[in-house]
Amino acid sequence: MGRPASVNAPARKIIHCDCDCFYASVEMRDDPSLRGRPLAVGGRADQRGVVATCNYEARRFGIHSAMATAQAMKLCPELVVIPPAMEKYRIASSQIMAIYQDYTEIVEPLSLDEAYLDVTDSPHCKGSATLIAQEIRRRIVETVGITASAGVGPNKFVAKIASDWNKPDGLFLVRPEEVDAFVAALPVKKLHGVGKVTAEKLNRLGAQTCADLRGWSLDKLQEHMGSFGVRLYDLSRGIDHREVNTSRERKSISTEETYTPDVPDLAACLKLLPDLHEHLLGRIKRANAEKFINKLFVKIKFSDFQQTTVECVGYAPNIPTYGRLLETGWARASRPVRLLGVGVRLSDTEIVEQLRLFDDSLDDATTP
Repeated sequence: MGRPASVNAPARKIIHCDCDCFYASVEMRDDPSLRGRPLAVGGRADQRGVVATCNYEARRFGIHSAMATAQAMKLCPELVVIPPAMEKYRIASSQIMAIYQDYTEIVEPLSLDEAYLDVTDSPHCKGSATLIAQEIRRRIVETVGITASAGVGPNKFVAKIASDWNKPDGLFLVRPEEVDAFVAALPVKKLHGVGKVTAEKLNRLGAQTCADLRGWSLDKLQEHMGSFGVRLYDLSRGIDHREVNTSRERKSISTEETYTPDVPDLAACLKLLPDLHEHLLGRIKRANAEKFINKLFVKIKFSDFQQTTVECVGYAPNIPTYGRLLETGWARASRPVRLLGVGVRLSDTEIVEQLRLFDDSLDDATTP
């Protein structure tokens, strides 16, 4: 049985604005000799550091954020790696956020440079969201000295996709009447929460684009994708009723699964980690929380309902670290498991000062 068509809320005017390679752009602004050279901002390779961001010259070598700096150096031996200068970035961020606030009070910051803006009722630029976005981008160049890209659409999902369309230094508008065709042509991998593993699964099942997904009933989506199927049903139709939220209260993101029958042993639990990890990455991506992660944790509920949580400092969710945490937690009871979960703790500010793949110390937390 299919899901009844969602009733669309009144069309809003949403801008998603995102500075291009923010940290790297600030560094190139301050040192013009870095322009045109592959550049990364992040931790040192000899200290298991990771890349916070990199410029487009570095991206051509396959380098990306959250990649181990050592791996990035192998891909590009000429890569220039600069440690983060947070105070400098925060000054630039204050300038950028002040510009956003000049056009609307309804601003949802996602990082130091990135935000959603609801300009539905903004009187500026004759009420044109496109003209507002153009003016914001111009002012960022003039005030901060770096470029920004923006997407304009009737909801957050469409605006976010649109902001990536003409990067770097670009603007893309999707009008309400264009949403259906725009989203239909999107590859499923573009949907928030659809990572590499999920995209490959959908592709194997015959869904390459959102238009393909629209041919699936809600029941079929839930059969193959669980509760995430409901979200896929809406997103493939360009439906997103989330409001621009001016407050940031979320402290953690996690995913968990209850198993029937119980998972018998540690080896079987470890085999479940890739699927949990993939689902978690999707949730983190949908929440735009990658830069706020400061801890990783595993939650276990045993067959006797005893529950334990193990966590460690970490900035990039990865299966090896979750495996270590799981081994530590499982050893506390060494019995079948009825529930297993993985998650991340979030900081109020971006975490780039101590970018590492993982920390050697584990922090234990046991819940009765």
